[in-house]
Amino acid sequence: MRVFLIGDYRSGTGPANVTEQYKNHMERVMVQRMRAKPTRVLELLLKIPFCDVILLSGHSKQNILSITIAHFFHKKAAFLMHGCVEHENAINGVPDPDMNATERQTLAEADAVYAVSEHFARWLKTNYPQYVDKISAVPNGIDLNGKADPDDGILREAHRVLSIGGGMPRKQIRYIAEAVMLLRQDPAFADTELVVIGDTGLDTDAINAFPCVKNLGLVPFARSMELLKRTALFVQNSCFETFGLAPVEALQMGASLLLSKEVGALELFSGLQDGDLIENTRDPDEIAGKIRKLLESGNHDRLLSGIDAESVSWDQRCKLMTQKLQELING
Repeated sequence: MRVFLIGDYRSGTGPANVTEQYKNHMERVMVQRMRAKPTRVLELLLKIPFCDVILLSGHSKQNILSITIAHFFHKKAAFLMHGCVEHENAINGVPDPDMNATERQTLAEADAVYAVSEHFARWLKTNYPQYVDKISAVPNGIDLNGKADPDDGILREAHRVLSIGGGMPRKQIRYIAEAVMLLRQDPAFADTELVVIGDTGLDTDAINAFPCVKNLGLVPFARSMELLKRTALFVQNSCFETFGLAPVEALQMGASLLLSKEVGALELFSGLQDGDLIENTRDPDEIAGKIRKLLESGNHDRLLSGIDAESVSWDQRCKLMTQKLQELING
């Protein structure tokens, strides 16, 4: 089976990093080499006839043309869906009708839709019931080789909390900031600090108004890993998160985790306890209480030991993807 993998694998975004992993781990895979739009179109025309199936990774206008060409040559087209642009943009207050139309047409015309977590697959089936028969999950893999170096001289700060997502409303960091302010009323936690990483968004001003917040904006990847090594607790309070690699990276850097129940990556962990999970992402009192307990006694070692590194590796995920694509071809 020859797979033509279509999508960005260069930009360093979450979806691009996933695409790169499939590029590096799948057998007999062709990828896009051209960057300019006219040459990308030519590449589609030249490569699609010589593959057995196309795998579209991520949202792009070229997906529609790719599916059209694939179907002309009687090839199947699968869509690896990293997120729901229409839903996420609505949450973030930045709706984009053109992006919505592209996503909806891709969903309609693709022969199969693969969600990046079981959690997201269930959401898609509920919200797009007309496509339930072609939606399934091929969860993202993870690489647990990276870890914090205990001899690198970086000291972890006992009352430092960190969250990634900037001012994006979907990440709901403003409620984490409110929770930290409540926690700081206790003299024992008066020095608790919330470090925020990420781009500006509609919630940026509200987040910056809290004196407990240190908002660093966009930082290079290496800098974010250094910050996580200094962090006691990583909090992801998203109201919608199809996967979420940041908690895994935080765990690798030695931080404990507090995650909302909407984070797709939860399915990586066994032995999760109520204190590890945020039930109501807009309840600062709940969040404050759980931050307190995790700062007092972290969950890092327990969560890390609860990951089956072999079953969630990229090698295993690529085997699952190959199986799914072969079944699609066979009909």
